[in-house]
Amino acid sequence: MARISLTLPDTFAYFTELTVRIQDINYGNHVGNDAFVSLLHEARIRYFSHLGYSETDIEGCAIVISDLAVVYKAQARHGERLKIEMAAGEFNKYGCDIFYRVTRVPDNTLVLEAKTGIVFFNYLENKVVRMPEAFVSAVT
Repeated sequence: MARISLTLPDTFAYFTELTVRIQDINYGNHVGNDAFVSLLHEARIRYFSHLGYSETDIEGCAIVISDLAVVYKAQARHGERLKIEMAAGEFNKYGCDIFYRVTRVPDNTLVLEAKTGIVFFNYLENKVVRMPEAFVSAVT
C-alpha cells in the first residue's frame, strides 16, 4: 500500500500546546485518528484567534475544509503534552493549505504531520468566494 507524504514548510508561524485528554484515547490506548482531527481543529481555532479571526469571520468570510491529510509518525498517550505548529501555504485565489507538525513535549518526538485545505465561503450566498488579501498578509 502506498503511503501519502507531505512536504511541510521550513518554518511555522504559530504554535500551541494541548494535553491529551482521556476522551482522546481509543481501544489501542493511544490517541485515535478521530481525536487527532479534533485536536488539529482546536489548534487551528487558536491560530485564527491569535490572528484576530474565527472560522466563521475572516474579513467577513467563513471557511470550509476541502481536504485533510494526516501522516502518523508515533503514538500519543493520555496526559502527554503535544506541541502543534502551524503555517499557511499553497495559496490559490479561493483558499490555501494549513500545515501542522505535532511533536510530543518535552522529548520533541514527531507524532504526526498533517494539512487541511481551506476554502473561503459565503454562507449567506452559499458559494465559494475569493480569499481575502488581508488574510494572506496576516499568515505570510
